[in-house]
Amino acid sequence: MALYLLFESASGYGLFHAYGIDEIGQSVEAVRSSVLDLDRFGKAVKLTAFNPFSSAVDALNQCNAISEGIMTDELRSFLELNLPKPKEGKKAKYSLGVVEPKVGSHISEVTGIPCQSNEFVQELLRGVRLHFDRFINELKDSDLEKAQLGLGHSYSRAKVKFNVNRVDNMVIQAIFLLDTLDKDINSFSMRVREWFSWHFPELVKIVNDNYLYAKLAKFILNKSDLAEKDIPALADIVGDEDKAKEIVEAAKASMGQDLSPVDLINVQQFAQRVMNLSEYRKNLYEYLVTKMNDIAPNLTSLIGEVVGARLISHAGSLSNLAKCAASTLQILGAEKALFRALKTRGNTPKYGLIFHSSFIGRASTKNKGRMARYLANKCSIASRIDCYSEASTSVFGQKLREQVEERLEFYDKGVAPRKNLDVMKAAIDSMVNGTSMDDDDNQKTDASAKKSKKKKTKAEADGDAMDVDKPSNVADGEAEPGTEKKKKKKHKLEEAQEENGAAHANGDAEETETPKKKKKKSREVLEEAEPKTATEGKKKKKKKAKAEDDE
Repeated sequence: MALYLLFESASGYGLFHAYGIDEIGQSVEAVRSSVLDLDRFGKAVKLTAFNPFSSAVDALNQCNAISEGIMTDELRSFLELNLPKPKEGKKAKYSLGVVEPKVGSHISEVTGIPCQSNEFVQELLRGVRLHFDRFINELKDSDLEKAQLGLGHSYSRAKVKFNVNRVDNMVIQAIFLLDTLDKDINSFSMRVREWFSWHFPELVKIVNDNYLYAKLAKFILNKSDLAEKDIPALADIVGDEDKAKEIVEAAKASMGQDLSPVDLINVQQFAQRVMNLSEYRKNLYEYLVTKMNDIAPNLTSLIGEVVGARLISHAGSLSNLAKCAASTLQILGAEKALFRALKTRGNTPKYGLIFHSSFIGRASTKNKGRMARYLANKCSIASRIDCYSEASTSVFGQKLREQVEERLEFYDKGVAPRKNLDVMKAAIDSMVNGTSMDDDDNQKTDASAKKSKKKKTKAEADGDAMDVDKPSNVADGEAEPGTEKKKKKKHKLEEAQEENGAAHANGDAEETETPKKKKKKSREVLEEAEPKTATEGKKKKKKKAKAEDDE
């Protein structure tokens, strides 16, 4: 069976015929040894056809298609023109050797050409790549290098292209900086407390917050200068007038030592630095929240901004987190404990960074492991939706959060949760309805704007018609209070009926019903009363007859 080789170069497609394989040997080792020798390799392989690319854009499109395992129309026409056509109803007496197995399978599915991609074919194509410029006389070595370099740059640029608003690297850097700032602010705040406590030790017991303490240290500076006139300013800082008075009283009877003006200035400057750091930390947290809502809205709505950012930073990127299995995501951050448990054959950890979620804290002790496993499953779903969906929406994250809440209730109270299929269908429906509602609102606003324009033109044209219509509007306005009066009368009648029903000793609820039911009841009472009177009359007649017989 004849063997043809398809070679994709930076300048075009090349088709080679391996006609002299017997001369170099049919084993992989024989081909490998003959590849370096052009005279020997040239006797086994020859060029059949070459189709150059029309432009750099065409070369990039063809390269992208090959990398994705797709056969383009240009490649199909090239193969059908240059490969021998088999007879109708018979199989081809040749096979096509390709580098990429995916491309070969696609070619065989569409065109029916038998393709193969094995180690033998790979070695032959390696020799073709090595001596490609020698097979084509008009192609220079420098031209081929330029084409390869240009295609390599354009292909890399196309692959690296991304949405600027969805850069997860910014989230990774922000969460690292946030953790570092937390540590630094805590240590600096403790230093401010220790430093200023030499001068005003009673302030530590009155104010517990680090930021407020630094603010007060900057404002007070010297405790001996504090007076009752400073109470309003202190109340603005602390937020409590009683606490401000307490600070002033403590300053009057303070046991701290006096500091020189230079020392007080240094304390003031350091307190200002701590305040600036804490304010920057707040701004950084707001930046992290906005970035997480842009990059991973579903993961953010499910587990929170900070925990979601920690998961992304620990995995390396959002795509790496999406590739993680739920069991891997569950123990992210607990690698040391995992390997220690595997080494000592102890119990493996149940959770890693996920432990910081509020759901794990709310679960009971025996259900924490179950909750961590379930939450990791939902986090992996949310991260995959965020990574691979084109439209950014938080609907799925909200639905997944509802599922986790239902699972918590199931563990605590035994309430059966909804199925995942139903929840996902509801999320998709809400997404579709949301988009359709937006479109409908836009259409309604356009229609209302057009109608208002038409009304204005009519009003300008027919001013008298508007005057005629006014009495009808007034009549309509007068009719409305009448209806309200009728409603009030009905309401009073219903209240009176309810009061009458409550006054009865039997407390029958049927008496408070509509008047029709009362009529039925009265008929039934009359019917019951009539037979009683008839029996009483018969009894009286019988007594009279007995009395006459006795006489």
